[in-house]
Amino acid sequence: MSSDAHGTGSQGEVQLENEFFRVTRWTIQPGGAIPMHRHDFEYVVVPLVTDTMHVVAADGSEIVAELVFGQSYTRPAGSEHRVENRGDGAPIVFVETERLA
Repeated sequence: MSSDAHGTGSQGEVQLENEFFRVTRWTIQPGGAIPMHRHDFEYVVVPLVTDTMHVVAADGSEIVAELVFGQSYTRPAGSEHRVENRGDGAPIVFVETERLA
């Protein structure tokens, strides 16, 4: 299952979903973004590139995330943000695994 995030230069492909996990491969094109969204579940991100990603929180604060290929990180449920690729070169690609139960 693949979905374009409302023509914003990002695409999410759900690779696996069951009662315990949802695994989505995200691609953000240069200049694109994943629109503002809220994570209802704790999740793990595995970057498939080494690059810089900008995360803008609902309160307007910003985090510059330095992604390293294969170096995983986790975030808590309740995270609300927009994720941007401000570069002009390559897409940002990562796999996100949400723990549903």
